[in-house]
Amino acid sequence: MDQRPFDQRDGFIWMNGELVPWTEARLHVLSHALHYASSVFEGQRAYGGKIFKLREHTERLFESAKILGFEIPYTMDEIDVANYAALEAQGLQDGYVRPVAWRGSEMMGVSAQSSKINVAVAVWEWPSYFDPAERLKGIRMNISDWRRPAPDTIPCKAKAAGLYMICTLSKHKAENQGFNDSMMLDYRGLVAEATGANVFFRQGETLHTPTPDCFLDGITRRTVIDLAKARQIEVVERAIKPEEMADFEECFITGTAAEVTPVSQIGPYTFTPGALSEALMNDYSTLVNS
Repeated sequence: MDQRPFDQRDGFIWMNGELVPWTEARLHVLSHALHYASSVFEGQRAYGGKIFKLREHTERLFESAKILGFEIPYTMDEIDVANYAALEAQGLQDGYVRPVAWRGSEMMGVSAQSSKINVAVAVWEWPSYFDPAERLKGIRMNISDWRRPAPDTIPCKAKAAGLYMICTLSKHKAENQGFNDSMMLDYRGLVAEATGANVFFRQGETLHTPTPDCFLDGITRRTVIDLAKARQIEVVERAIKPEEMADFEECFITGTAAEVTPVSQIGPYTFTPGALSEALMNDYSTLVNS
């Protein structure tokens, strides 16, 4: 996998309606998005040349932009085509696909209503979010000092750049402590999500997952719920207190980057990756590669 910095790689990026050389896809240092986080994005994966659930991701990109108060200057069909144009330009069949939309440099200050809305799509190789050996035995997570904010304090239904600041802080601390990731509680002290993925727990024959009322209801999360129900597994969406993790037998996280990844530890709580986690990992792999 290419280890060069992301601004020094080869290929092309779709940007504002055309494919441009990778190293020329730049923005000005006084872009509003850099200073005020007025940016939304998506994370998608291509498997065998097909971008999994592309339209759902595109719809969420447009909804995120709407929540942040700006309009993407293309149709959804045009953005779908742009995603495949970027994938083809990189010559990849399997890869990570990142559409992003942001306010430009026309205005500098909190208010930037006349700023141009820019859109880009980049594609690169990203085999697995976690080390394969770690993933099979279950990743280890600490519990973050930061909490997902209340829904009346942030635009929690948008996949917006600014919402990931505390995720980066959380993940950096976790890695510095020897963990793979961090579990975040919400503003009430309930279990919420990992820094970039939703979480599920098995208790007996039932799966439990936090209600996404202050964080994203992930596309992968919804996909895995459907896969579990297809296996006649009951899925309960509810408020989960941290101390309840002591009673859960299995745990896994879900996300476009993480896919389905078993968890062996969250803070003082331990889990044993088992048959259900493995089955849903395999079901998800089969689905995305079909």
